[in-house]
Amino acid sequence: MKKILLGLILAAGLMPATEAAVTYQQQTHRPQYRRNYRTTNYARRRTVVRRRSTRKSAAIVGGSAATGAAIGALAGGGKGAGIGAIAGGASGFIYDRATHKKVVRR
Repeated sequence: MKKILLGLILAAGLMPATEAAVTYQQQTHRPQYRRNYRTTNYARRRTVVRRRSTRKSAAIVGGSAATGAAIGALAGGGKGAGIGAIAGGASGFIYDRATHKKVVRR
């Protein structure tokens, strides 16, 4: 009951508060500088890296080797087909490794 009455008296302002309950903070005056920033609203662009699967990579290398073998067979017979297959497979492998990570920006 005492606490309730004391709280009501303090709230009404009839009894001055003690100094320990009041805290003061020293404030330094600093001028507020306003900078003129131009705000622009734009859609953020996403960067997505598309990777090629192993199956597609094998199809590229195999297809280019088969094409090289066909061209080599037309030009030089059986030996030309082997050389064409090796050359086509190597060029297909180089192409595949050069383009296997495609960067797409949306």
